Amino acid sequence: MSKQTQRPRRRDVQITFDCSDPARVAAFWAEALSYRLQDPPAGFESWEQALEAMGVPPENRNDASAVVDPEGFGPRLFFQRVPERKQVKNRVHLDIRAAPGLAGDARMAVLEAESERLAAHGATRLKRYEPAPPLGAGHITMADPEGNEFDLD
Repeated sequence: MSKQTQRPRRRDVQITFDCSDPARVAAFWAEALSYRLQDPPAGFESWEQALEAMGVPPENRNDASAVVDPEGFGPRLFFQRVPERKQVKNRVHLDIRAAPGLAGDARMAVLEAESERLAAHGATRLKRYEPAPPLGAGHITMADPEGNEFDLD
Protein backbone atom coordinates (compact mmCIF):
# COMPACT_ATOMS: atom_id res chain seq x y z
CA MET A 1 0.00 0.00 0.00
CA SER A 2 1.45 3.40 -0.91
CA LYS A 3 1.72 6.23 1.59
CA GLN A 4 -1.09 8.09 -0.19
CA THR A 5 -3.59 5.25 0.26
CA GLN A 6 -2.71 4.28 3.82
CA ARG A 7 -5.39 5.08 6.34
CA PRO A 8 -4.30 7.26 9.25
CA ARG A 9 -4.05 5.53 12.60
CA ARG A 10 -6.97 5.83 14.97
CA ARG A 11 -6.88 9.08 16.92
CA ASP A 12 -7.73 9.62 20.57
CA VAL A 13 -10.40 12.25 21.11
CA GLN A 14 -10.83 14.66 23.99
CA ILE A 15 -13.97 16.78 24.23
CA THR A 16 -13.36 20.22 25.75
CA PHE A 17 -16.00 22.35 27.45
CA ASP A 18 -15.52 26.06 28.12
CA CYS A 19 -17.25 26.92 31.40
CA SER A 20 -17.19 29.18 34.44
CA ASP A 21 -17.11 26.42 37.09
CA PRO A 22 -15.06 23.43 35.87
CA ALA A 23 -15.50 21.39 39.06
CA ARG A 24 -19.30 21.70 38.96
CA VAL A 25 -19.64 20.91 35.27
CA ALA A 26 -17.16 18.01 35.51
CA ALA A 27 -19.10 16.52 38.43
CA PHE A 28 -22.34 16.77 36.41
CA TRP A 29 -20.89 15.03 33.33
CA ALA A 30 -19.25 12.35 35.48
CA GLU A 31 -22.72 11.59 36.87
CA ALA A 32 -24.44 11.80 33.47
CA LEU A 33 -22.01 9.44 31.73
CA SER A 34 -21.01 7.17 34.65
CA TYR A 35 -17.50 8.58 34.33
CA ARG A 36 -15.17 9.48 37.19
CA LEU A 37 -12.99 12.46 37.95
CA GLN A 38 -9.50 11.97 36.57
CA ASP A 39 -7.04 10.81 39.20
CA PRO A 40 -4.40 13.26 40.44
CA PRO A 41 -0.82 12.80 39.25
CA ALA A 42 1.15 9.86 40.63
CA GLY A 43 2.43 10.47 44.14
CA PHE A 44 -0.52 12.62 45.22
CA GLU A 45 -3.59 11.49 47.12
CA SER A 46 -5.75 14.40 45.91
CA TRP A 47 -5.83 17.16 43.33
CA GLU A 48 -5.73 19.70 46.17
CA GLN A 49 -2.44 18.18 47.36
CA ALA A 50 -1.02 18.12 43.81
CA LEU A 51 -2.03 21.71 43.03
CA GLU A 52 -0.57 22.89 46.34
CA ALA A 53 2.75 21.15 45.53
CA MET A 54 2.72 22.70 42.03
CA GLY A 55 2.35 26.16 43.55
CA VAL A 56 -1.08 26.83 42.01
CA PRO A 57 -2.72 29.65 44.00
CA PRO A 58 -6.05 28.76 45.66
CA GLU A 59 -7.99 31.13 43.38
CA ASN A 60 -6.79 29.17 40.32
CA ARG A 61 -7.45 25.65 41.57
CA ASN A 62 -10.80 25.44 39.77
CA ASP A 63 -9.41 26.59 36.41
CA ALA A 64 -9.67 23.08 34.95
CA SER A 65 -11.03 19.62 35.62
CA ALA A 66 -11.40 16.39 33.68
CA VAL A 67 -13.47 13.22 33.76
CA VAL A 68 -12.62 9.87 32.24
CA ASP A 69 -14.38 6.66 31.33
CA PRO A 70 -13.55 4.16 34.08
CA GLU A 71 -13.46 1.40 31.45
CA GLY A 72 -10.99 3.39 29.34
CA PHE A 73 -13.06 3.34 26.14
CA GLY A 74 -14.84 6.70 25.98
CA PRO A 75 -13.19 10.06 25.34
CA ARG A 76 -11.77 12.19 28.13
CA LEU A 77 -13.88 15.28 28.85
CA PHE A 78 -11.88 18.38 29.77
CA PHE A 79 -13.42 21.45 31.40
CA GLN A 80 -11.62 24.78 31.31
CA ARG A 81 -12.57 28.06 32.92
CA VAL A 82 -13.17 30.91 30.50
CA PRO A 83 -14.25 34.47 31.34
CA GLU A 84 -17.16 34.71 28.90
CA ARG A 85 -20.54 33.04 29.41
CA LYS A 86 -22.29 30.82 26.90
CA GLN A 87 -23.96 33.00 24.27
CA VAL A 88 -25.84 30.86 21.72
CA LYS A 89 -27.00 27.33 20.95
CA ASN A 90 -24.26 24.71 20.65
CA ARG A 91 -23.25 23.79 17.10
CA VAL A 92 -22.04 20.41 18.39
CA HIS A 93 -23.65 18.50 21.23
CA LEU A 94 -23.45 15.14 22.96
CA ASP A 95 -26.16 12.49 22.69
CA ILE A 96 -26.46 10.27 25.75
CA ARG A 97 -27.74 6.90 24.59
CA ALA A 98 -30.02 6.23 27.54
CA ALA A 99 -32.51 3.88 25.85
CA PRO A 100 -30.66 1.70 23.32
CA GLY A 101 -32.86 -0.90 21.64
CA LEU A 102 -36.10 0.52 23.01
CA ALA A 103 -38.94 2.08 21.03
CA GLY A 104 -42.19 3.91 21.59
CA ASP A 105 -43.59 4.32 25.09
CA ALA A 106 -40.94 2.10 26.70
CA ARG A 107 -38.17 4.24 25.18
CA MET A 108 -39.75 7.51 26.22
CA ALA A 109 -40.35 6.23 29.78
CA VAL A 110 -36.63 5.45 30.15
CA LEU A 111 -35.71 8.87 28.73
CA GLU A 112 -38.14 10.58 31.12
CA ALA A 113 -36.62 8.76 34.11
CA GLU A 114 -33.10 9.73 33.01
CA SER A 115 -34.24 13.32 32.46
CA GLU A 116 -35.52 13.48 36.05
CA ARG A 117 -32.33 11.91 37.40
CA LEU A 118 -30.11 14.41 35.59
CA ALA A 119 -32.33 17.34 36.57
CA ALA A 120 -31.67 16.38 40.20
CA HIS A 121 -27.95 16.85 39.40
CA GLY A 122 -28.36 20.32 37.87
CA ALA A 123 -29.54 19.72 34.29
CA THR A 124 -32.43 21.65 32.76
CA ARG A 125 -35.02 20.00 30.56
CA LEU A 126 -35.53 21.99 27.34
CA LYS A 127 -37.85 20.00 25.06
CA ARG A 128 -39.33 16.56 24.44
CA TYR A 129 -39.50 15.31 20.85
CA GLU A 130 -42.16 12.65 20.38
CA PRO A 131 -41.45 9.51 18.34
CA ALA A 132 -42.15 10.00 14.64
CA PRO A 133 -41.64 6.63 12.91
CA PRO A 134 -40.02 5.42 10.82
CA LEU A 135 -36.92 7.60 11.39
CA GLY A 136 -37.68 9.62 14.51
CA ALA A 137 -37.37 7.51 17.66
CA GLY A 138 -38.04 10.43 20.02
CA HIS A 139 -35.62 12.17 22.36
CA ILE A 140 -35.36 14.80 25.10
CA THR A 141 -33.14 17.87 24.77
CA MET A 142 -31.57 19.10 27.98
CA ALA A 143 -28.86 21.51 29.13
CA ASP A 144 -26.06 20.92 31.64
CA PRO A 145 -25.64 23.25 34.65
CA GLU A 146 -24.04 25.94 32.44
CA GLY A 147 -26.49 25.68 29.54
CA ASN A 148 -24.63 23.33 27.15
CA GLU A 149 -27.30 21.42 25.26
CA PHE A 150 -27.34 17.63 25.01
CA ASP A 151 -29.89 15.02 24.00
CA LEU A 152 -31.13 11.98 25.83
CA ASP A 153 -31.44 9.61 22.93
